[in-house]
Amino acid sequence: MTKSPAPQPQPLPKPSRGSRSVELQGFRGLAALSTVVFHVWQQYYVYDAQGAHPPIDTPYLGALISLEVIDLFFVMSAYLLTLSYARAAIDGDDRTRPGRDFLFRRATRILPLYFLAVLVVWSARNPSLPGDWRDLLEHLTFTHVFDQKRIFYTLGPTWSLSLEIAFYLTLVAVGPLAIRACRRLSTRRARVALCASGCAALYLAPVAWIAVAHHALGVPHTNWPVYFGPQARLGGFAAGMLLAVVLVALGERGRVSAGWATATALTAAAGLYGLSYYSAPENPWHTYYHPLAALLWFALLYATLHIRTTARPRWHALLRSRWLTGVGLVSYSLYIWHEPLMLLLYDTGALPRSQEGFPMAVVFVVAAGVLVATVSYWAVEYPGSLLAGLRDRKGRPREFYPEAEAEAEAEPESRREVEAVVR
Repeated sequence: MTKSPAPQPQPLPKPSRGSRSVELQGFRGLAALSTVVFHVWQQYYVYDAQGAHPPIDTPYLGALISLEVIDLFFVMSAYLLTLSYARAAIDGDDRTRPGRDFLFRRATRILPLYFLAVLVVWSARNPSLPGDWRDLLEHLTFTHVFDQKRIFYTLGPTWSLSLEIAFYLTLVAVGPLAIRACRRLSTRRARVALCASGCAALYLAPVAWIAVAHHALGVPHTNWPVYFGPQARLGGFAAGMLLAVVLVALGERGRVSAGWATATALTAAAGLYGLSYYSAPENPWHTYYHPLAALLWFALLYATLHIRTTARPRWHALLRSRWLTGVGLVSYSLYIWHEPLMLLLYDTGALPRSQEGFPMAVVFVVAAGVLVATVSYWAVEYPGSLLAGLRDRKGRPREFYPEAEAEAEAEPESRREVEAVVR
């Protein structure tokens, strides 16, 4: 793979569509590391019966550790995957992939590693057949998020992957409908308004669900299928879809300066920290934590993506650092393997047993997790993702027409850019 050129002095060239992918990969790295620390924290400071955050001596540190980043993953994922639909709906871009090809590419990206991990971990925990066959079946079909008992079995964090699958199906259903509806509208403003209002409706529907479940029906927040299912968490994806619509609608207009970007990012980060600090079951903020967090992540990503090209804020240097984008590159493997690895290390005595050993446990699990994730990425995840290259943008097998190789080289792939930076 050709090594990317060294960074040029200011002013920077006009960015391509994928030019901010490195910053997003940095966010993935930060979020993945935060998730690992959070789950180690849960292992040492167990949730109480009411589902409250584990205690810690310093509440300010506890609020930082317990700041949930799952909504960031949802917003970023929806933003990236909705961009092509937004361009097609608003500007008539005809490079949108067919739904079957979109799903094929998503499947090659996530299923090989996921199925392997589920089978390995489930087999280790169910040595005698038939074992908990329902747990295996639900994980293989991504329906464990609807099971109050088994939602966190086998691979605990993968309840969120069930929501990703639900979003993929939602996107391939509503995306083409939005494109057809927009083609009937004569003005760009009307097309933007239609797309934005659709995203707003998808955001408000889960908020209404949460309000009815909590205030009208009195469903406790520990009823995981009610509050963790797609009907309650689609708002995070809707915020990402809206971000794609807003940035496509704005184009090069209204880009903010480095100062405004930094101020917006700091305000959003402070809001996220405040939500985490005051998020207790008795606090009304707790009920709407995730819809509110999605809006704040929206603002933070907007400040990252829609800035002037003459200068980057200084904090972008962290997001573009090799070590962080490297973690971001293997973040899916780290997400899959870190919990069973942590439990294995804990059960075999490789981790400290007392709460005083929590910092050391974090270091061990992060180091081991990144190592295992790197091996997993290159041995399983990356080869599996290469299967996506078997089809072109129109879903046709590449080997059946001569221009396939040229088109494959011309296709902008954010992963290629990030891998070049990491190398």
